[in-house]
Amino acid sequence: MTNNLDADDYPLGPPSAWPAADIAESWQRELPGVRTDSIEIITPVWRLAKILADDRRRTLARLGVDPSTLDLLSVIRRSGPPYELTTREITRRTLITPGAVSQRVARAEQAGLVQRSPSSRSRRAVSVVLTEAGHRLIESTVRQLLEHEADLVDSLTPAQRTTLVGLLAKLERTLVTPPDQPQE
Repeated sequence: MTNNLDADDYPLGPPSAWPAADIAESWQRELPGVRTDSIEIITPVWRLAKILADDRRRTLARLGVDPSTLDLLSVIRRSGPPYELTTREITRRTLITPGAVSQRVARAEQAGLVQRSPSSRSRRAVSVVLTEAGHRLIESTVRQLLEHEADLVDSLTPAQRTTLVGLLAKLERTLVTPPDQPQE
């Protein structure tokens, strides 16, 4: 490994091999009484998120698809036949702004991956429909991406995956549930 850092490097260099437990122990020593139990959960999750995001970006680049196009085509393809959603439905399902949806649709339409048409559900709405080229691209990309990402988690047993899925879902619910609503 060289000393030159590039844009793909972890913030300010490669991730440290220093275990989160050591980081927590250091903060306990330096700031006695401060709660450090989150470090051993949040630090590895943050590092894994960074590693997985970088891996997905590289994989998609290799496949010739940008993440925003993948997101748009995926949400339409997952909707089932006739593989058509209104721009409002896309906005709701992707959690991005209407302006960003409009930009994504325009780029995908220019590339021949989707086409816009009047919605059959509302006279004022616009539907976005996958073209044959859009179908081929999303299906090929998703097959390759999911195979690759399945390989990334192959070291976990099915029981470990089930446990991890449950724990991550619980943590996510805790983080996104408004404080005044009951949690499971």
